Amino acid sequence: QLQLVESGGGLVQPGGPLKLSCTASGFAFVSYTIGWFRQAPGKEREGVSCISNSPRTTYYTDSVKGRFTISRDNAKNTVYLQMNSLKPEDTAVYYCAARREFPHTTTQAMCIMGTGFDSWGQGTQVTVSS
Repeated sequence: QLQLVESGGGLVQPGGPLKLSCTASGFAFVSYTIGWFRQAPGKEREGVSCISNSPRTTYYTDSVKGRFTISRDNAKNTVYLQMNSLKPEDTAVYYCAARREFPHTTTQAMCIMGTGFDSWGQGTQVTVSS
């Protein structure tokens, strides 16, 4: 059974860092793109960042470029989201999700829209506040 578990959320001051982890089990991790998504109260879910494995490609939504870095460790079945220079508007529940890379390679648009991401974690709260 495919399972994704997020961790690392919490309260952080503006300008501070936070690192999220998404650990997967129950499927061939290397065959999947893993994405991070977020949803703030009263707002729609948005794609934040994705990382595909073959080829190894990363995508970011414009609002986090230069501040967030996504990475994956296939040996640990884990994807990380390093978030720096956090802003109050980054406050949201962050979810990781998985998308099978075959037969269609993940694109930037698929990442941002969440297209084809059909397995989701339970979410972790990130609050940026002084």
